[in-house]
Amino acid sequence: MKTLSILHRWSGGLIGLLLAILGLSGTILLWEGSWVSVPGAQDPVRENVQLIGQVAEREMAAGATRITFASDEIGLHLVNREGGVGAYLSQQGDMVASWASQWQRPELWIFDLHHHLFSGETGETITGVAGIFGLLFVVSGIFLWLRSRSPWRPRLLPTKFQPGPIVRHHRDLGILVAPLLLLTFLTGTGMVFKPAAGVVLSPWGKLEARAKPPTVAPMSGPAPVAAMLVEAKAKFPNAALRRINAPRKADEPWTVTMRQPFEWSLNGRTRLMFDGAGKLVKISDSASGSQAASTYEKFLPLHSARVGGLAWKLLMTLSGLGLTILGGFACLSFWFRKAKKRRRPDIARAGLEVAAA
Repeated sequence: MKTLSILHRWSGGLIGLLLAILGLSGTILLWEGSWVSVPGAQDPVRENVQLIGQVAEREMAAGATRITFASDEIGLHLVNREGGVGAYLSQQGDMVASWASQWQRPELWIFDLHHHLFSGETGETITGVAGIFGLLFVVSGIFLWLRSRSPWRPRLLPTKFQPGPIVRHHRDLGILVAPLLLLTFLTGTGMVFKPAAGVVLSPWGKLEARAKPPTVAPMSGPAPVAAMLVEAKAKFPNAALRRINAPRKADEPWTVTMRQPFEWSLNGRTRLMFDGAGKLVKISDSASGSQAASTYEKFLPLHSARVGGLAWKLLMTLSGLGLTILGGFACLSFWFRKAKKRRRPDIARAGLEVAAA
């Protein structure tokens, strides 16, 4: 247990601050739909396929790379362009906000911080590794708490900001939020390291990696985006249109993403692919996936509290705030104690020198 205690303490000291940043940014994003201050953000969603098609075709012809359509969370269309440029459009197609970089919109840079640490795929991998350490952190903390068997006094903050009270607060708060943190870390790392999640879920079927898009003939001129959306809606009349992506390369297809009623994911995972002339070339129906794929699809909505209503959102808020407090104080108390121990020999040596003089 002594070795386990040392490993637990050092892991908290080394990655506690990173976990605190992830916890705080994630908690803020949980309530994104409540604090995004843009006119029309709280408008109810009215899916008018013809109007959505006209707006999407206009924006794609103007250089948009992706459009995420209005949802119950934010009643605006989000338009993404190259270089971090973007805009919010009302459901009628009017621009209500625009930006030249993500730094002008807090919801965008906080999202980038939480998912990528402002470092793209490298940052995403680092967050995944931090999640693995977080899992070990929680599991080892549970064993250490069971060993101590001390009275449990849950507190949001320590009684005193000193090493002893901080350790007791860490222990009591940690065991309270441990189940939520386990779920948070498992779903978060599972999304970052999908092949590993596939191995864990393999008893329930194959977790297929996203297939390489089919090659299509390059087309000149604007694509019939409105017709694509109309056809996608005709194929899945009960599904909601969620997103359209322009091809990244000339020989790649356009992708329309839809959310079927049984899907938990906010943006869905039913995808239809079209060539530049608007011909449907491939359908990926989430209803035909394995049980493993269905389970994996629930990772993001559970992690981001997009299901379960207010009760689940409050529980995940407790998880995020708990991680912020535990990680921040673990890092602070660890390095404060180390600095204090380094000062003590210096004070002792100074005292000996004075006595000798």
